[in-house]
Amino acid sequence: MPENGRVALITGGSRGIGKAIALELASRGLRVVVNYRSSSEAADEVVKNISDLGGEAMAGRADVSDPDQVKELFKTISKEFGPVEILVNNAGITRDGLLMRMKESDWDAVIDGNLKSAYLCSKDGVKVMAKGRWGRIVNIASVVGLIGNPGQANYCASKAGIIGLTKSIAREYAQRGITVNAVAPGFIATDMTDILPESVKDEMLKSVPAGRAGTVEDVAKAVAFLVSEDASYINGQVIAVDGGMTMV
Repeated sequence: MPENGRVALITGGSRGIGKAIALELASRGLRVVVNYRSSSEAADEVVKNISDLGGEAMAGRADVSDPDQVKELFKTISKEFGPVEILVNNAGITRDGLLMRMKESDWDAVIDGNLKSAYLCSKDGVKVMAKGRWGRIVNIASVVGLIGNPGQANYCASKAGIIGLTKSIAREYAQRGITVNAVAPGFIATDMTDILPESVKDEMLKSVPAGRAGTVEDVAKAVAFLVSEDASYINGQVIAVDGGMTMV
């Protein structure tokens, strides 16, 4: 597992799955950049948690769907921490609604926030990684990008797009020592799922052979493996962390 001080950027790293990934990678010796768009308090708390455990971290504010802010983020990280060698594209939003009622603005917001952000960060990321002939990109997709979900056409399309993006970049940069993989979480216990009615959660669990919701730590450990040297021959893959709900 990586314990060599490489710099890892986690977009949307101030809460939920992103926070868990930041803490897990820091615990394995990586220097972590916690990206956030608006909640500086939450990002600073993650940085403090990492520092308290003896790790190194910094917060990096940027709307990663904005190309200028992405470029500035990478410049700042390179200046203050060093080149980004590990990128976890985790930032994402939802704007749920049935297709007939979905506003075009909600479609655009989700595609930009989830898919365009991964494209922009990966584009800047591979420039740095290719020079050093080593890099890891892990894109956080979703099982709904594989199977769809009613009321989430925009979200599902963005996550399916991330899977296609993952495979394409993996083919383009494999010979430069860069691996690109995706993790597709299933029903994961987060702040968003906690507010769902128990009846809804019970119905969702029926589709999970494991019989339980996953944890953010389950996802974080999968990401940690994929960015490690132990996973150097795994490339262009989609790892479903879903308790078996999408097995075929």
